[in-house]
Amino acid sequence: MAKTRTAKDGDRLDVLIGGGGYVGLSLAVALKQADPAIRVALVDLRQRAEMEKDPRASAIIAAASRMLDQLGVWREIEPHAEPIMEMIVTDSRLRDVVRPVFLTFEGEVAPGEPFAHMVPNGKMVASLADRAASLGVEIIAPDAVTDFHEVDAGVEVILRSGKVLQASLLVAADGVRSRLRDLAGIQTVKWEYGQAGIVTTVAHERPHDGRAEEHFLPSGPFAILPLKDNKSSLVWTETQEEAEKLVKGDDFTFELELERRFGHHLGEIKLAGPRNAYPLGLTLARSFVKPRFALAGDAAHGIHPISGQGLNLGFKDVAALAEVLIEARRLGQDIGALDVLEKYERWRRFDTFRMGVVTDVLNRLFSNDSDALRAVRDVGLGLVDRMPFVKRFFIRQAAGLTGEMPRLLAGEPI
Repeated sequence: MAKTRTAKDGDRLDVLIGGGGYVGLSLAVALKQADPAIRVALVDLRQRAEMEKDPRASAIIAAASRMLDQLGVWREIEPHAEPIMEMIVTDSRLRDVVRPVFLTFEGEVAPGEPFAHMVPNGKMVASLADRAASLGVEIIAPDAVTDFHEVDAGVEVILRSGKVLQASLLVAADGVRSRLRDLAGIQTVKWEYGQAGIVTTVAHERPHDGRAEEHFLPSGPFAILPLKDNKSSLVWTETQEEAEKLVKGDDFTFELELERRFGHHLGEIKLAGPRNAYPLGLTLARSFVKPRFALAGDAAHGIHPISGQGLNLGFKDVAALAEVLIEARRLGQDIGALDVLEKYERWRRFDTFRMGVVTDVLNRLFSNDSDALRAVRDVGLGLVDRMPFVKRFFIRQAAGLTGEMPRLLAGEPI
């Protein structure tokens, strides 16, 4: 475990981050890179080696890859990333012989710049951890925050190991079931969908040519997302009961049900990774900040994966929070003061609320077998497909290249 200053040393951290995943690591890197004098530490229960074993992959939008490039890690990640060059949307029942394509998107937001990439999670966390270490970020693992309270214009933090730290600001980046959020007394708006997302990797006989597919089926969306080496990542939504049966059942039954949904357009398919199911719901924090405390990533917002925006919302939080904190330091302001942190909340809260509503509505609209709703949504998808300017707007929106963007998301230094 890395040596860490304690409150007894009389030397206080500027920022302590609870959570060492992509959001926590990228925030630490963003702060340290912009201001090498800032004292940043990160605490997480997991060892780095455990996080690097994550077999999943994530969709990283263009704005997020620009940020990762500015943070000095994209060059290392990009050779392992698969660009999404095209996306198609279908709407059908499982028994339908033909799945008509109602909507297609070209995958570039600028010449040579795809609107998104699929990135292996293990490679992304390794690159961010290497960069954080090279910049002098203190990583405390395995350990966890068990309690904290305000003291002397700062926050005193007690770790599970018994260490006591002081910082000007504590940032919770510890996931959708955030313990730090609960300790801070921040309430959430929350409900469950009765669905689970099955995540796995498949290998297939034919190349996907960088095409992502979103098949809307009555039980929920079935997404096929391109990976390197004739592989694809699946996010397969089912009722929670059915998902548990499929994940716990035998390989033959799972592959049979998978083939019914995947189809034969990429030739023979076979499992190429473990399968897991994650319950799906909506969680929105009622506030993102308190004095000396801020939420980022899934700790602030957990949404349905129907739009593939969950991790990208977290990267947007990072870009906004880092910019607010660094600018406050340059002005000689207290980075843990509520008026500073409220600038971050105003910047991010509407976007996350809007995305939560959009994903909730889309899931309810498409995860059903109503003939009336099917007719309405298919007409709507068809109309959008015939309006190129609308499709260009949607693809730029999905790529995170609209609205008031933090500088990192535009590929600019803070």
